[in-house]
Amino acid sequence: MNDMLNKKYDTLKKILKDLGSVVVAYSGGVDSTLLLKVAVDTLTAKNVLACISAGVVEPKHVLKRAKKIAKSIGVRLLTIDADELKDPNFVANKADRCFHCKSHLCQELIEIAAKNGLKQVIFGTNLDDLDDFRPGNRAMKLFGIQSPLAEAKLTKNDIRALSRKFKLETADVPSSPCLASRLVYGLEISEERLTQIEKAEDFLRSLGLVEFRVRHHDTIARIEAHQEDFKKVTAEPNRSKIIKKLKSLGFKYITIDIQGFRSGAMNEVLSKKEK
Repeated sequence: MNDMLNKKYDTLKKILKDLGSVVVAYSGGVDSTLLLKVAVDTLTAKNVLACISAGVVEPKHVLKRAKKIAKSIGVRLLTIDADELKDPNFVANKADRCFHCKSHLCQELIEIAAKNGLKQVIFGTNLDDLDDFRPGNRAMKLFGIQSPLAEAKLTKNDIRALSRKFKLETADVPSSPCLASRLVYGLEISEERLTQIEKAEDFLRSLGLVEFRVRHHDTIARIEAHQEDFKKVTAEPNRSKIIKKLKSLGFKYITIDIQGFRSGAMNEVLSKKEK
């Protein structure tokens, strides 16, 4: 590690040590996995509890990997169901959807921390996340949740570098936000639509795609992939297979976005006022 990264890592350990004991909001992604690993190394496993949401909005392939990694780290893992579909504010899928979802999660994790005698709830928000449109960050601030990675000024690249150092299998995995983030704003979130997205993405993954999204525009499935992967989608026999599979899931039109994959694409349509 270079001197700057070493300094950030030392800062992260100090922040965690000062907290004493924590509940980690764990998703199984690169950020929360590193946070969980360093928390256990710094505070010991008895002072750390990992909590993972296993609701309908979470991709099942990510949950499977997350449970395996938590076991390898040697930390207690509690699976919770945030039951997001019971909240009409979440289901409405407006620009503040993530605020409502994260608010419920924060409340639940604070209660879990109190029951287990743990002092603080922490999330894996990194420094880069602070510059993005993330209503969930507002909820975390409201509930007094800390983000040690961001506080230590660790960027996504820093986190991947540290993850490689610790030989974490998440080091190079692409981000995988909740399935609700694939639905166009204003289209109500339902279990049926979330299932459509998950099955469509599982199928594309089986064809060799790694970082991509299937965006849900009601009757339209808009596939975002990196330009170098366009042929995997448009060349035969994959093209015909994708059309057949996605139409069987209920989509009427199957498109590929020639702008390519980009994280947070659904936020592009939001006005400054909506944000």
